[in-house]
Amino acid sequence: MKEIEREHPEHLQRKAMWKKYRDLYAGGEQFVASAGEYLIARHNEPAAIYGERLQRVFYENYIGSIIDWYAATLFRREPVLTFEGPNEQGRRFFGEFAEDCDFKGTALSDFFRARLTDALVSGSSLILVDFPRRKSAVATRAEEEAAGLSRAFLTEYRPEDLTNWSRDERGEYDWVVLKTAGLRKKSIEGDWKRQTRWLYLDRERYQRFERDDDSGGDPVLADEGWHALAKQGRVPLFELRIPDGLWLMNKAALLQLEHFNKSNALAWGITMSLFAMPVIFSEGKVEQRMGESYYLQLGPGDRFSWTEPEGKAHQIAEENLARLREEIYRVCYLMTQAGGPLSGNPASGLSKQRDFSVTQEVLRAYGDAVKDTLKKVLRAVNAAREDGLTVDVGGLDEFDIGDFSGELADAERLLALGAGSMTLRREVLRKLAHKYLCDTRQEVKDRISQELSDWVTRGDSGGGERAREE
Repeated sequence: MKEIEREHPEHLQRKAMWKKYRDLYAGGEQFVASAGEYLIARHNEPAAIYGERLQRVFYENYIGSIIDWYAATLFRREPVLTFEGPNEQGRRFFGEFAEDCDFKGTALSDFFRARLTDALVSGSSLILVDFPRRKSAVATRAEEEAAGLSRAFLTEYRPEDLTNWSRDERGEYDWVVLKTAGLRKKSIEGDWKRQTRWLYLDRERYQRFERDDDSGGDPVLADEGWHALAKQGRVPLFELRIPDGLWLMNKAALLQLEHFNKSNALAWGITMSLFAMPVIFSEGKVEQRMGESYYLQLGPGDRFSWTEPEGKAHQIAEENLARLREEIYRVCYLMTQAGGPLSGNPASGLSKQRDFSVTQEVLRAYGDAVKDTLKKVLRAVNAAREDGLTVDVGGLDEFDIGDFSGELADAERLLALGAGSMTLRREVLRKLAHKYLCDTRQEVKDRISQELSDWVTRGDSGGGERAREE
């Protein structure tokens, strides 16, 4: 049981990085609480001065807004989920699953939007596929459905929760250890206790260990058994991973920290310049108190004045801060939103489309990563339930450029060119329907897809009849 506490060398190496990246993304009080780790003290700076600077610290969070923009833009339209097959009960389950995938009322698209945000911050995000625990045996599939034991659900984990693991030669997990900790209270009368849990998963079984941190001691085995994907011989943990070149926080973190230190230094300098220092030119020793309620007596040859900075360093710092801000947006492929000379001034929809061409390609890359992970999760659930459906995921490739009327016109021209293909007609109509009805319940989308398929197959459309006549 002591082995469950061991941590992978890569996990140990990245612990500090994950904390820093999450502070940079969150900003606000979370960042201020750890500002002493990021605000660099000057050489031989007095502790009292550094302490006052910490009290005045502020953080302009560009990278957090950039990451949220990407996640919101990518999921402006929900992914298109299709489930084909004769199993009506299976399609009905996936319709419910798309509306509530974690027993918390979270829609599947919202769940994966949060996983993408997590991946853009930490480089990856983890998804566990699970089923309710069986307390007694069931004889039939109907009993299993009635008891809710076939109701799959998803649980999210952060990459820092994955403390130990091993992969095979294909890169798939042989086994993993997931660690979580939190305050728990058995009843309202009791005291809060910090408890740590470890979940061990291999290709067939799971083991759950617990430890009361206040009492100490070794982790204790609390539960074990077969997990959801034991029949498939795979660990039920899926990873949404972002390539290093598209890992936004990793690209912008150092720039954001440099901007943080420079902006706070400039703010401190401006604040100090508001309190001008008196200067007395005199050969004698001045021992008089000075202030708004006092007077100063000088000799015939003495002079008095105030000093303040010329402002050249402040101007240079402001220019450097503007360049750092633009660089943060540039490395995140959002040049048009930098607010400086890189942003330009698009005058038409076409020029806007050109300006966002690079950003669109990055969004499509994120969409491909999300769709690939979503397919794996849904197909694993389909196999575990033995529904026998054909599962596919589309969409996440159209963003806030253009409108539906343009897509409809393109579809009409495409159907005119391929009038002899009923398969083309069916797929185009289904894609248009899913895009236009992206916020509709998955059950309704499935019914519309089935009705369109039946309609095209029967040849009720003019295009189908013309195709048969030709």
